[in-house]
Amino acid sequence: MRRTRVLTAALALAAGLLAGTPPALAADGAAPAPLAAESYTWKNARIDGGGFVPGIVFNRKEKNLAYARTDIGGAYRWQQGSRTWTPLLDSVGWDKWGHTGVVSLASDSVDPNRVYAAVGTYTNSWDPGNGAVMRSADRGASWQRTDLPFKLGGNMPGRGMGERLAVDPNRNSVLYLGAPSGKGLWRSTDSGVTWSQVANFPNVGNYVQDPSDTSGYASDNQGIVWVTFDESTGTSGSATKTVYVGVADTDNAVYRSTDAGATWSRLAGQPTGYLAHKGVLDTVNGQLYLAYSDKGGPYDGGKGRLYRYTTATGTWTDISPVAEADTYYGFSGLTLDRQRPGTVMATAYSSWWPDTQIFRSTDSGGTWTKAWDYTSYPNRENRYTMDVSSSPWLTWGANPSPPEQSPKLGWMTESLEIDPFDSNRMMYGTGATVYGTENLTAWDSGGRFTVKPMVQGLEETAVNDLASPPAGAPLLSALGDVGGFRHTDLTKVPSMMFTSPNFTTTTSLDFAGSDPNTVVRTGDLDSGPHVAFSTDNGANWFAGTDPSGVSGGGTVAAAADGSRFVWSPAGTGVHHTTGFGTSWSASSGIPAGALVESDRVDAKTFYGFKSGRFYVSSDGGATFAASPATGLPSGDSVRFQALPGTKGDIWLAGGASNGAYGLWHSTDGGRSFTKLSGVEQADTIGFGKAAPGASYQTLYTSAKIAGVRGVFRSTDEGVSWTRINDDAHQWGWTGAAITGDPRVYGRVYVSTNGRGVVYGDTSAPGGGDDGGGGTDPVPTGACAVTYTVTNQWAGGFQADVKLANTGTSAWSGWSLNWAFTGGQKVSQLWNAEYTQSGGSVTVRNTGWNGTVAAGSSVGFGFTGTWSGANAKPAAFTLGEQTCAVN
Repeated sequence: MRRTRVLTAALALAAGLLAGTPPALAADGAAPAPLAAESYTWKNARIDGGGFVPGIVFNRKEKNLAYARTDIGGAYRWQQGSRTWTPLLDSVGWDKWGHTGVVSLASDSVDPNRVYAAVGTYTNSWDPGNGAVMRSADRGASWQRTDLPFKLGGNMPGRGMGERLAVDPNRNSVLYLGAPSGKGLWRSTDSGVTWSQVANFPNVGNYVQDPSDTSGYASDNQGIVWVTFDESTGTSGSATKTVYVGVADTDNAVYRSTDAGATWSRLAGQPTGYLAHKGVLDTVNGQLYLAYSDKGGPYDGGKGRLYRYTTATGTWTDISPVAEADTYYGFSGLTLDRQRPGTVMATAYSSWWPDTQIFRSTDSGGTWTKAWDYTSYPNRENRYTMDVSSSPWLTWGANPSPPEQSPKLGWMTESLEIDPFDSNRMMYGTGATVYGTENLTAWDSGGRFTVKPMVQGLEETAVNDLASPPAGAPLLSALGDVGGFRHTDLTKVPSMMFTSPNFTTTTSLDFAGSDPNTVVRTGDLDSGPHVAFSTDNGANWFAGTDPSGVSGGGTVAAAADGSRFVWSPAGTGVHHTTGFGTSWSASSGIPAGALVESDRVDAKTFYGFKSGRFYVSSDGGATFAASPATGLPSGDSVRFQALPGTKGDIWLAGGASNGAYGLWHSTDGGRSFTKLSGVEQADTIGFGKAAPGASYQTLYTSAKIAGVRGVFRSTDEGVSWTRINDDAHQWGWTGAAITGDPRVYGRVYVSTNGRGVVYGDTSAPGGGDDGGGGTDPVPTGACAVTYTVTNQWAGGFQADVKLANTGTSAWSGWSLNWAFTGGQKVSQLWNAEYTQSGGSVTVRNTGWNGTVAAGSSVGFGFTGTWSGANAKPAAFTLGEQTCAVN
C-alpha cells in the first residue's frame, strides 16, 4: 500500500492508547499562558499502526530501551512491561505542526536518559517552518528545542535512509546531523543546544528523485543521509576519531574522518551507481556493512547491492545475496546481531510484489538465507508464521493469488533492528505497522520464527473525517492510506477497515440524520468506484457507480432520511442521486469543488460552500441557489455542519489569517450568518450530547480563543468556551474534523494528521462512559436470531449475528447465549462483550446498544477458530427466552 500524504495547503492536511505520563514540550523561549483547561482524559480510538515507521532505534547500553520514529506522527518509546509504545511528541502545537514529522532519532548510549529527535515534515513550501532538533534528558517525557536555519523532511523522499542524527558513543556531548537540501553536515558539541555546519565536509549530496517536479517535493537534494561512529577509535570522554557519513550521491556515497571530524575523505574503491541507505559497523570484526539502492526510497528502487568494507585493509566485498540481474528492488533495513558478531540481516525494502524479502547471514555475508523462497512457482515456503490476530485488518480483507499472501510480510521495510541484548528479538517497520519476533534464531535451526504486530500504542493514521451516529457504532472514521474504520469499541482494534471497495484514502463520510444505518463514504482509488454505501451502519458496504469524470473522492452528504445523496467529487461537478448511486445527475447552481453537507431534518435540503459563497438546495440537490450571506471566508479552508434535530441550524468554521477567520452561526438555513465575536480562529465544528440541564447540543471546535490554540467546548450555544485539551495534548494539526458523541456528554473525537483519532472524556458530572457492566440484563418478550458465517478458511472463520426483538416492548439490555459443538472458539468479537467457557458462549450488550425497540434488531460479529466441523449453533437463548432461529 503506497503511503503518500503530500500536503499542498492547510486544508489538504490529512494525514495508541496513551501509556505513561504525557510528555510536555518546553520550547526555548516564553509561551503564552494557556487558558484553564477542564480535566479531560485523552486516549486513542485503537487502530494500532496505520502508517509508515521508517526508523527503530535501540539503545546500546540499556536493555529494553527502544524508540520508533514516524514520518508524520511523532516519536515513541517502547514500554517493555506492557509491550506498548508511548507517544512522545503530543505536546507539539498547531503553529509547529511540522515538528510531528521525525526524520531521525538518536538514543544516547552513554547516558540512556538522553534522547534526540530531528523534526520537520517537508523541505519545500508545504511546511512553512524550519526544522529543529529536540533534546530530552528524561527519555522524552519533556523536551527542549533548538530551531535550525533550514528545513527537515520527515515525510520527504529518502526518509527511510539513516539515521541522519547520531550521538558520539565516547563523548556524548558531540552530535552530528545530516541535512537535506544542500545544507551539508552539522555538528553540536554541547549536547544539541547549539549547532554549526561542518564547513570542511566535502559533499552536500546531489541526488534528487525527480528534477522536473516544480513543487519541490521530489526535486529536493536528499543530502546527508546517515552518520556512523567507530566507537573502538575513541575512549570515554574523548571524541571518537573515526566517523563514517553516507551521502545522497550515487558516485560518492561514503566519506570518512579519522581525526574526529577535522578532515574528511571519500572512501576509496567504493561501489558507484547506488545510494547507501544504511551504514552499520561491526566493531568486533572491523566490518562496515552497507545496504545500497539505485533510488532513495521508500517507494522506489529497482536495483540494489550489499557490501562489506573491511576497515583495517580498505577491502570492499560484494556480499549481495542475489545477483544484480535478479534484483528488482533496493536493499535497506540493515542490522547486526550485537550478541553474535557476524550475523547480519537486510531487507528488500522496495519489493512490493509479491512481498518484501528479508535476508539473513550468520557468516558476515558469506552465505544467506531468505525469509521465504519459491518451491515451484508460484508456490512459496516461508521460514516464518504470521499472527495478526491483534490487528486483523492487516490482511486488508484480501484473498490474493499465489505467490502473494495475506497478510504480507511487509512493504517499505527500511527499518529493521535486532535487539542488541536479545538475539531472538527483532522489530521492523512497514508502511502500516511495526512487526516483530521473539524467536528469531529459530530461523537458523530450520524452524519457523513467529511474526506479530508489536505496535500497540503507536497510532499513525491521518484523519480526514469523523462521524458519531446516534445509534450503532459510536465512531466512523475516514482515514488516509488505510481507508477508515467502524469502531464498535474504542478500546479494541476493529477487525477490518472499510472494504468493498477498499479506498486507498477515504475523503468524506456521512450518515442519514434520522436513519444512522444508512452511511455513505467517498474516497480515492487507482481504479474502480469512488463512492460506497452501507445500510447497516457501516458494517458492510457495496460500491456505487461514478458519474463521468470523477478522479477522486471529494465530499458527500446523505439526506436526513437516507433517500438521496449529494456528491461533490474531484474531477467533475456536484451531482445528486436518489437511491444508492446507480445513476447520478448533475446539480445546477453550485460550482465544482464545493463542500457539501445535508440538513439533518429536512430530507430535501442540502448545503454547499465554495470560495466565500454559501449555497442551498431545497429539491434534493437538483438545483442550488447562492445565499445572500456575506462576510464568510473567501478561501476554501472551511468546514461546516448542520445541527442534528433542528432544521436550518448551521455552524461554519474556517478562514485564513489574511482574511475572515473564525466561527459563524446561521439559524435560517444559511440565508444569513452571524460571526461569533469571541472566536478568533476556528477550523472545525462538531456537536455532541447536551450538558446536564442544557437544551442545546454541546459544541466542539479546534480553534484559537483568547489568544490560545486548542480544542474547545461550549455548552451554551457558543456564548462561552472552555479549553478541554492542555499543552501536553496538542497533536500538531487538528484541523480536519471534530465531533462530539451524541450519547455521551463531554466525549469528543478529534482528528489528527498522523496521531490517529484521539478522543477525550470529561471528569465533570454527567460525563464519561455511558454504561455497561452490572448484572446480566434479562429482557422479556420474543426474539429471533440470524447466525451467518460470512467467511471461512482452514482453522478459522468469521460470523455475523443479528438479534431481533420480535416482541412488543423494548429491551433495556440483553444477554444472548449459545453452545458450540465443533470445537469453535471466539477470537475477537465486536459490537458487544463476550465470555466463553468450553463451548458455551455468552454475549452481552455494550453501553451504547443495550436499548432495542420492539421490532428492531441489534447485530454483532466475531472471528473464531474451529478444529472439528464448523457447525452453526442449534439454539439461542436470551435470558430465559428461547429465540427463533432464522
